[in-house]
Amino acid sequence: MNPFEYTALPGRVVFGHGTLPRVADEMALLGTTRAFILCDSVHATTAGERLHELLGTRAVGQSTGAAMHTPVEVTEKVLIQVRAAAPDCLVALGGGSTTGLSKALALRTGLPQIVVPTTYAGSEATPIIGQTEQGRKTTQRSLQVLPRTIIYDVDLTLGMPVLLSIVSGMNAMAHAVEALYARDRNPVTSMLAEQGIAALARALPLIAADSWDAAARADALFGAWACGNCLGTVGMALHHKLCHTLGGSFDLPHAETHTVILPHAAAFNESAAPDAMAIVARALGASNAATGLFDLAATLGAPTSLKAIGLPESQLDAAAEAAAASPYWNPRPVDRDALRALLDDAFHGRRPTALNVTPHG
Repeated sequence: MNPFEYTALPGRVVFGHGTLPRVADEMALLGTTRAFILCDSVHATTAGERLHELLGTRAVGQSTGAAMHTPVEVTEKVLIQVRAAAPDCLVALGGGSTTGLSKALALRTGLPQIVVPTTYAGSEATPIIGQTEQGRKTTQRSLQVLPRTIIYDVDLTLGMPVLLSIVSGMNAMAHAVEALYARDRNPVTSMLAEQGIAALARALPLIAADSWDAAARADALFGAWACGNCLGTVGMALHHKLCHTLGGSFDLPHAETHTVILPHAAAFNESAAPDAMAIVARALGASNAATGLFDLAATLGAPTSLKAIGLPESQLDAAAEAAAASPYWNPRPVDRDALRALLDDAFHGRRPTALNVTPHG
C-alpha cells in the first residue's frame, strides 16, 4: 500500500424513496426554522409546491431563477430576495444549476444548506463552486459551500427525461474518472469511484429502456453521490478544466459538454494513467476506458460531438487558447497544440481508437 492522505467531508446523507418530507426534520436537526427555497422551473409546480406545503410557515421565500454555470449577476439578484426574507437556511430542490445557486448564496451569507437533488449532477456532494462572470468561469473550494445535508429522494427522479438522465449520468462519471488519476488520489476515493462508475454504467441503459425503472433510478442516484463525493475529496485535471472553459466562455450546456469531452480526455490521459484507465474500463465492462465511455454515450443517444451541442468550428482555436492560458496539473502535460488536437477530435465526434489513445504528435 502506497502512502496517502484522505480527508473525509463533513455532512449528512439521507437516501431512499419518498424522503422529501424529511426536509422539515433535517431543518430541525440543524436548529433552523426559516427556509429560503431554491427550485428549478421544472419542479416548481410539482415537488416545489409539495415542499412548500410540507414546510408551511417555515418556508419564508422562494426563487426559481437558477441559471446554468451560476452567473454572478443571477446570484446577486437572488441575494436581494434572500436578505429581504431573512432565512436561517437554504433548501435547494433541483439539478446542478439550482445547487450551484444555493452554494453561491451560502458563500455570500454563511447560511447552511439542505439540498434535494433531482438529477445526477453530484455537485451537492462537493465543497466546490463554479461561477461565471463576464464570460469566464472560475472555481474554488470552500467548506462554506458544502451542503450540511443531502436528501436523495429516488421518487423525484422517476420519469426524468431519458436524454437528461444520460448526459447527467455521464457528467457524474466524469467526476470519478478524474478522481482515479488525480494528483491526490487515494484508495478510499478510488474504491468509491469504481463503484460509482459501475453503478451508473449498469443503470443508464436500463433507464434508457424504461425511465420509470425504480431500481435503476436508485442505482444511478447512488452512483451520482459516489462520483460527486470523489470530486469533493480530490483535485481536478484536464477534463474538468476544459469543460469549465467551454461552458463558461462559450455557453455550452454543462452536462452535454462533459459527455462529449470525457472520452477524449480519457484517451488523452491513457498513456500517463494506464492503471486508472484500466479501472474505468473494468467498471464499464469494456476493453478500453475511452472507447467504452464513447460507446456508452453513443449507444444511449447522447451527443458525442461539440458540433452537435453548438460550438462553431471557428471557435476551436479560441477554446484551445483559453484552456491553455490557465495552467493546471494533469497526469500528462498539456499544451495548446495538444488541446487543439483533442478539441478537434471532440468537435467532429471521432470515436477514440488505438491510434488516438496514444499522445498526439
